[in-house]
Amino acid sequence: MKPIKQFKKNVLTVSLLSLLAPLSVQTFAAENDQAEIEEVVAVGNRLKGSASAVIEERKNQAFVADIMGAEQISRTGDSDAASALRRVTGLTLVNDKFIYVRGLGERYSSVRLNGASVPSPDLTRNVIPLDIFPTNIIESLSVQKAYSPNMPAAFGGGDVNIRTKSLPNERIFKVELGTGVNDKMSNGLTYEGGSDDWLGKDDGTRAMTTALRQSLSHYIKGSTDISVRNIREVDAKLFNRVVTQEEALATNKFLFKQLPRDYALTEESLDPDIGAKIIYGDRFDNIFGYDGSLGFLVSAAYDNEWSNSKEFSAVLSSPDSKNVCQDDKNLCYSSQDSVQATKHNVKLNTAINVGYKLDGHEVSASYMMLRDSEDEASVSIYQEPSKSLSIADGQVQRKHLTSFEERELSILQLKGTHNLTWGLLEGVGFDWQYTDSTAATEIPGELEITVRDRYVDGKYDSTYYNGSLGGNPFLYRFVDMEDNVENYGWNTSKAFYFDGDELELKAGGYFIDKTREYRTDFFNTRFAQTQQLEFASSEADALKIGSYFKDDATIDATDVELLFQEPIADDYLAAQKIDAYYGQFDYSFAKSWRLSGGVRYEDFRQVALAFSRSAFDPSLLQDKLSAEAIKEATIMQDDYFGSLSMTYSQEGYQVRLGYGQTVVRPDLRELTAVQFQDPLTDYRTIGNPFLKSSELDNYDARVEFYFDGGDNFSVGAFYKDIALPIEAKLNETDGRFTLQYENANSATVYGVEAEWLVEVAPDFLGGAFFTSGNLTVSDSEVEILKENQGDLTNLKRRMSGHSKYVANFQLNYDSHDGNHQASLIYNVFGDRILAAGVNGFDDAYEQPINSLDMVYTYYPNFSTTVTFKVKNLLGQDFEVQQNDVVIRTKEMAQSLSLDVAIEF
Repeated sequence: MKPIKQFKKNVLTVSLLSLLAPLSVQTFAAENDQAEIEEVVAVGNRLKGSASAVIEERKNQAFVADIMGAEQISRTGDSDAASALRRVTGLTLVNDKFIYVRGLGERYSSVRLNGASVPSPDLTRNVIPLDIFPTNIIESLSVQKAYSPNMPAAFGGGDVNIRTKSLPNERIFKVELGTGVNDKMSNGLTYEGGSDDWLGKDDGTRAMTTALRQSLSHYIKGSTDISVRNIREVDAKLFNRVVTQEEALATNKFLFKQLPRDYALTEESLDPDIGAKIIYGDRFDNIFGYDGSLGFLVSAAYDNEWSNSKEFSAVLSSPDSKNVCQDDKNLCYSSQDSVQATKHNVKLNTAINVGYKLDGHEVSASYMMLRDSEDEASVSIYQEPSKSLSIADGQVQRKHLTSFEERELSILQLKGTHNLTWGLLEGVGFDWQYTDSTAATEIPGELEITVRDRYVDGKYDSTYYNGSLGGNPFLYRFVDMEDNVENYGWNTSKAFYFDGDELELKAGGYFIDKTREYRTDFFNTRFAQTQQLEFASSEADALKIGSYFKDDATIDATDVELLFQEPIADDYLAAQKIDAYYGQFDYSFAKSWRLSGGVRYEDFRQVALAFSRSAFDPSLLQDKLSAEAIKEATIMQDDYFGSLSMTYSQEGYQVRLGYGQTVVRPDLRELTAVQFQDPLTDYRTIGNPFLKSSELDNYDARVEFYFDGGDNFSVGAFYKDIALPIEAKLNETDGRFTLQYENANSATVYGVEAEWLVEVAPDFLGGAFFTSGNLTVSDSEVEILKENQGDLTNLKRRMSGHSKYVANFQLNYDSHDGNHQASLIYNVFGDRILAAGVNGFDDAYEQPINSLDMVYTYYPNFSTTVTFKVKNLLGQDFEVQQNDVVIRTKEMAQSLSLDVAIEF
């Protein structure tokens, strides 16, 4: 008789029931930790075991797609969907939020949640920032790169479908705690915020008071002015008497006192990052006397993280600045800005999923709340020698920024899947979903202070402000945005079998109703030209200028006036409606051939209206909503989009060919003449209401090889022809860069990509070594007609955001005893155009970043997992070059983290 042994973890991983039910497998392991069975010899490893189901799903896809399962995500140690997706072939991560597919910008990628469209809480883009989705709720990530009619036609580089965890088959209870540090945590900038900041919410200490809001409603009547002069005029009419200058000034200063005024900065070491996650679920059989199953899954995650970096940005003095820079750095730039920025991010996510299964029918209801807040404090020193603003001239501009931004996405989703067995409907599959979601973003209070520092003999002397300098010395901003999306859809299918062949017919509908309201308010202070303010005589005291007006007495003693500074158009309303229907076929014949395709019809309607502070005067808003104004701002398009894919399969390989017609539409904000600061590029950006949609023809080919033991390899090629692509051009005015969007004439994108998973050492150092990764090599060209050149330098160039290469490499280790797992993960992308250059300046290129991470996981027993991660081992920083000269840099932190998870 064979000896009795404990059930080993590596046996568990090769016994995976299905990728779509990973939690049930973990529960099985937990409940059978000490079970005694006969010795089982397992041939396999954790990586291949988890990847096999993913590979099988990808192999069975009718259209080219890449899929990443929960185990693969866990292996790379990524905490959110954005970080995980950069491991997928041809995908790059931008600003830690947005995914570029095949080198194309984020506008060319669509994101769905369980097949449904959800709104974006990002203030400047319709595309969802993927860092808001924590990996603890993700079951798998599907990236489809070849268009099929059952997905939205707004498809360029690819469609990312985030599939959340399904209901467990057994009870699962898991708790995880983690902490982390990075090398930039010393000398961070902080300030006194609200008491609820640790929850990612402001408690009202930064927001406008009720008195201030009511006063705005009172004084802004057909005007955008709360100046002393306007207060006198409005109150004189209201009270039917003469209002003195002193009375109006007292009212104005009362309004100033309603603003938050305690924003002194402190330099200190930052706290370590902390995080916690919990998952609990169960399943109950034979519910209500039927052979059905009722299950639920509840999860929550909390992360509290700090980042601190030094940044630099500049404007070149001339297109030939490269030669000047070699001789004299001071003459290289017409202006330069040195910044220290500290950000405090809090993420709080909860998810509840309840479902019921019975006789081929399954219905579920889920609710998710994803909150992501960012609290920023920064100090910048700005120099512009042409305006006698430099250390050599004895003065520089100092700017302090304190900003709290809260993003929240709430999603209610109902889904159903039904396999019908009734008469003529026997064999018909039907599924449906209804999703109601709201994205809300609020900046309850942001203060930007702009003053001057004096320098004597190149050394700091004092900080001051003189009323004759003008500008915006104390600028407040308040932002509210709400984006609502109601999305529902259905799909039905029926399979027919004859002579060994199979034909499946599908049809469905997809409907989106979306509304967005964006409003921002600015307050500025105006000082008398004779007013001289001395803020500080030491750099330590200069950090406290945010609290200069903390006391009411200081306001009373200062010759200062509060203004409601509203640009001509900085608010907007937008609505979008899409009604879509599709028909699709999937025909497998002659044992080896598969032909799939179909047609989608979309009726697209959209309107975006820019206005200025009409919320307090409905009559002004009514003018903006006139029939003529709405007609001018409305886009109405309806079209058919077709696709076709052919697959040839043999025992160890298959060949795919595909074609699809798609469209890429401008973002809502890009269609409004609203000026905003783009956090992705950090440039002042202006929308263009005359932008047109881009139409794409997409061609794909791929060969996939599958070997014994789970090894696999694939190589593919793609080509895209784009009409009227939307590009960003970079203008320089007043020592600052401004981005503006324009339609180019045409563009093409083409390239090859390869992916592999190969065992390199099946028995070495007590375990198995595997290599996995992918490589994409591509190129693009965008062409601007001569008559549309304007100030653009280059009529032909690469597309904005396109990288000529993207590479991911992993070296993975699994110990034979199942107790150890490790991965070394490398990622790099080629340089990419951040924005097109003008007036003889070349395009601005973001430089490649070589990223190397290490993840080690230890399994001391079945119920405990310990994970150690090292991020950015190479320590390379973000850098942008123009005319071969560095114009922007940002430090990238090296970090260590430790996580411990226990299953009960």
